[in-house]
Parts: sequence; C-alpha cells; structure tokens
Amino acid sequence: MAATQPIVGFTRNPVGTPEIPGVCVKVLGAGKPSRDELLGFVPGLSALVTMYTDAVDDELLDAAGDQLKVICNFAVGYDNINISACKNRGIVVCNTPDAVTEGTANIAWLLILASARRLIEADRYARSPDYPKHGQLGMDEFLGMDLCNKLLLVMGAGRIGYATAQRAKAFGMRIAYVARSRHLDFEMAPLGAHRMTLEEGLAAADVVSVHTPLTEQTRHLLNADNLRLLKKEAIVVNTARGPVIDEQALVNALDEERLWAAGLDVYEKEPEVHPGLIENPRVVLTPHIGSAEIAWRRAMTEMVCANVAAVLGDREPPNRIG
Repeated sequence: MAATQPIVGFTRNPVGTPEIPGVCVKVLGAGKPSRDELLGFVPGLSALVTMYTDAVDDELLDAAGDQLKVICNFAVGYDNINISACKNRGIVVCNTPDAVTEGTANIAWLLILASARRLIEADRYARSPDYPKHGQLGMDEFLGMDLCNKLLLVMGAGRIGYATAQRAKAFGMRIAYVARSRHLDFEMAPLGAHRMTLEEGLAAADVVSVHTPLTEQTRHLLNADNLRLLKKEAIVVNTARGPVIDEQALVNALDEERLWAAGLDVYEKEPEVHPGLIENPRVVLTPHIGSAEIAWRRAMTEMVCANVAAVLGDREPPNRIG
C-alpha cells in the first residue's frame, strides 16, 4: 500500500467490487460494528462509506481526523449523520438515492399484497398438519382484501413513493398523496393522484404506504390519534423509517381490530421488533431489506464509488446532500 494513497473505508462488505482509481479500500466487516469498532476503524480515512445504522457525530469525526473529506451513506436516508457537524468541518456528505428506488418499491408492494391476501397466515396454515386434516378450504376461509379501485395513500412524494404508486396503477388502484408541497408529477398522467391533507388521506385510504424521511416533524407522524382516522379495513405499510410510526399505537390498533393488517420493513427500535407485532398473524415483517436486490445493491456500490471518486478528485459529486 502506497503511503500517499487515500484510504476509503466501508463499514460493511459491499456488493460487487468497489472500483475507485488510486485509493486503498478497507472493509470493516459483514455485520454491524460496535461503537468501539467503528471508532477504531475511522482514523486515517479520507472517505467513509456508512450504513444507516452507523451514527456519524462529532465523536466519530474527531476520531477520523482532519483528512476525512467525504462520507457516503449506503442508503437514501441520512438521519444517522449529523449534517451540520460535517458541514462545519468541510466534509461532503452523499447518499445513494436512485439505486434504492425500484427495490424498495418492490418490497412495499410485496408487503401490500401479503397483507391484503393474508399470506403469512396462509403460509403457516399450508405448512401445518391442520391443512390435510381439514381438507379443501371452504368458500369463507382465508378471505383476503381486494385492491382494485381501492385508494392508496402515499405518504411522502419522492422517488420511492412515485414508484410504489406506479405499481398500484397496475392493480387498478386510485392514488392520493400527502406532501409538504404540491407534486405535479404525481397529479399528471399516468398516476392522476390527488393531493390530500394527512387527516383527509388517512380517513379515505384503503392502503397507507409510508415513504417520508425521518425528521423531528415526522417522528410518530402516525400516532394513536392519526391511526384512529383509518378505516377498519385499512392496511398500513412502512418501508421508510420505523419511528415515523408509533409502534405501540399500531399494536393497539391491530389488537383492537381497528386495522386489517400491517406490513413493515423498518422498526422503531431496529433491529428490535415489538412483541405485539411478532405475535400478530395479520402483520407481515421483513428485516429492512428494501433495497436488497443484487442489481440494486451493486448499483449502490457503483454510486458510492462515483461520489467518493468525485470528491477525492476535487469534483462535484453526483449525490451531494445539502
């Protein structure tokens, strides 16, 4: 290793081979590192590639040293990074927005369909000895929810929300969205979506798909009061960030049969999952695998490399935050 080579550190094993000319690449490991491991990994790095669970704060930046020029989050969200602290030190922060869009929209629809058609309950039943004992199902058993002509409410009108809405049109659904500002791309063909207030949208929705970033304003956006606005037959899906939903309030709504089902890829205290969600057969759970498709994870690695190479080469990166 040449002493003058910049060092790029990945806190996880990337998918595909990172290709950044003129640098040395270091990888910390496969699983989530402890805080001490992370602090011990960053000294001397010129570029740091983080996951959404790696807290980047003043302590970590102090440990890294003044030579750190860029941090690239292997995710679209960046609530794990203290952007102000990085800006004060002249550190560029980037993310990987486009590469997560299609995979996360696919997971959102997997959760919607699995929730609507009671897939988890049906799968467990088909594997159990009860199925052959019972025989062919009757006409009124394992009845699911039809989605045709139902209303999908997209919370957060970004790329992933749009891609999720596109898929909904193929299932004959109507689209509404909630956002801080008007989005004409949602309202024009082919989506033809209607913008609603949060309260209006929740009261009208058959399926709610959460795609809003996590901020102080969106934390517990779906709280007990807002969940009470939903229809008894409504489905709630979250592929954004867990704390956008008050999980205890969601568990209460499900236990009291005030909702049809829920599908979750993210959790309030991730990786811990509320026992009330685990125990409820009307809840579909996945372990934050929104972008976990081979092609898209490789694309994320390529995007990270492009951002890092640009900053280290004194060029503007494609995906600078702020």
